[in-house]
Amino acid sequence: MTDLTTLRQTVDMPDTPIPVVIFGAGSIVTDAHLPAYRDLGVPIAGIYDPDLAKARAVAEAWGTTAFATLEDAVDADGVIYDLAVPPAAIASLLEALPDGATAIIQKPLGSDLAQADAIMQIVERKGLHAAVNFQLRFAPMSLALKDAVDQGLLGDVVDFDASLALDTPWNLWAFLADLPRVEILLHSIHYLDFVRDILGNPVGIHARTMGHPSSTVSNTRTSMMLDYGDAVRCALSINHNHAFGRKFQACEFRICGTKGAAYLKLGVNLDYPNGEPDELWLNVDGEWRQVPLVGDWFIAAFHGRFAQVQRFAAGLDPQLEGAADDAWHTMALVEAAYESSEQPMHPIKEAPDA
Repeated sequence: MTDLTTLRQTVDMPDTPIPVVIFGAGSIVTDAHLPAYRDLGVPIAGIYDPDLAKARAVAEAWGTTAFATLEDAVDADGVIYDLAVPPAAIASLLEALPDGATAIIQKPLGSDLAQADAIMQIVERKGLHAAVNFQLRFAPMSLALKDAVDQGLLGDVVDFDASLALDTPWNLWAFLADLPRVEILLHSIHYLDFVRDILGNPVGIHARTMGHPSSTVSNTRTSMMLDYGDAVRCALSINHNHAFGRKFQACEFRICGTKGAAYLKLGVNLDYPNGEPDELWLNVDGEWRQVPLVGDWFIAAFHGRFAQVQRFAAGLDPQLEGAADDAWHTMALVEAAYESSEQPMHPIKEAPDA
């Protein structure tokens, strides 16, 4: 019987972590980035935020320094830059970084593909080594699944189903109220990036994203089909307005191959922000077995994402996984989804006149 406990779930850190300068002092920094760096033993060289009082409060709470100016923040030597900022701020911060610097950029890579194009031009012109924080692919369950797929335990993957029926508290993020793009760009983009990590780039997409009568957010429900040719079926059904109690809510992937199958439960989205434990189940020997996980998407995935950047910067890994040029393809897929959603669906013939 296959030993599922040996599947890869973590990314090893270098013996000597490289200090990090963080741009941004928002909730993602205090809830995920700083705890992950603490767990990994990564020194924080300092924090910069245009709101200096906010940066100082976070720095004091976490025992580090708040930079008074952007110039001070980018003047540090031998550091990795962590850009935990809104999409609109990414380009200007990249311009301010020293040429050849190593950086981790908060997802998404801009608000649309045009911004992603502009960001990539800056990255290439300045010779930056930039990864993007699409961290779902680094969650323990994701790394283990990818290892199982790479080992051929599932055979050839032929089906990928994402099914979400949730009651997401969009009110927690007031800035979403005025955004034209929400669900795919800021949420399902994680799933699209994960699908790409497993299956590669699709050649096309059918998509429809829409709002809900109970919500002021522009789009909270999405259906997508990705085209991987005649052998692979890939479908995502996402409903953030299933507000009828926990009993039949779901946040899960089902991935089937010619030799085996996998089931993933993404617990963080259930009863958000409290969440539930992630689950990974594999059937590779004729029966379903649960894989013991070393952590959950939040915040263990940040451990893996940050550790891989550290390994690259230390010269232990030859390339960045999930680098900006790879993330551009996730942005292109998101753009195609929105373009598809704006098009009418295939018309159905009307009955002939009597």
